[in-house]
Amino acid sequence: MATYVLVPGFWLGAWAWDAVAAELRGQGHEVLPVTLTGLAERASEASPEVGVDTHAQDILDVIGDRSGVVLVGHSGASLPVTAVADRIPERLARVVYVDTAPLPSGMAQIDFQEPEEQAAVRAAVGDGFTIPVPDFADAGFTGEQRAHVLAHATPEPFGAATQPLVRPEERPALPKTMICCTIPLAAVRSMIGTAPVFAELAGPEWTFLELPTGHWPMITEPARLAAMC
Repeated sequence: MATYVLVPGFWLGAWAWDAVAAELRGQGHEVLPVTLTGLAERASEASPEVGVDTHAQDILDVIGDRSGVVLVGHSGASLPVTAVADRIPERLARVVYVDTAPLPSGMAQIDFQEPEEQAAVRAAVGDGFTIPVPDFADAGFTGEQRAHVLAHATPEPFGAATQPLVRPEERPALPKTMICCTIPLAAVRSMIGTAPVFAELAGPEWTFLELPTGHWPMITEPARLAAMC
């Protein structure tokens, strides 16, 4: 049986993985969902200093001395998950990117957005240090799912979006999987060949799976997501 470490994207805590974790535990796996600093039950720990490095350390603390770990990261968790994969590849069996992918060295999460989107995020943060919770109106949730998410989601530390990740030039070919949800797999494959930001995905260590649903499959399709992880 495997050990799974599940890292949620922006605004979410370990709670977001409850249904996926139940599926994996039912198969006999050890499952460790992560709540990152400043989110969910750790919301009081949010500060201007919280960023990608903080969240990478959170993941390392959960992994502890374990080996053979399947590390799963959703959406905005791609940077701290990638930082951990770069740092301790020998302890990981595989990295799974859920509707996200690693970014090149020196790029922050906010850099992946269009300029007008970046400006909107910065305006929403204002003089504070957290990104407000969105309304999730277009997330593809049922009314019950949306109510559940809105009841538990918390503002995201802005540093998680603005701190770039500096990556080593030499990286072991650790097995990686990308689960494509909001972008069709054919489009992803096309971008790998044309967009420099996706060049890393051309490596032989990558496999790709398609799960057509919204950007939060742990909420909308937990059983199918668990089967792909």
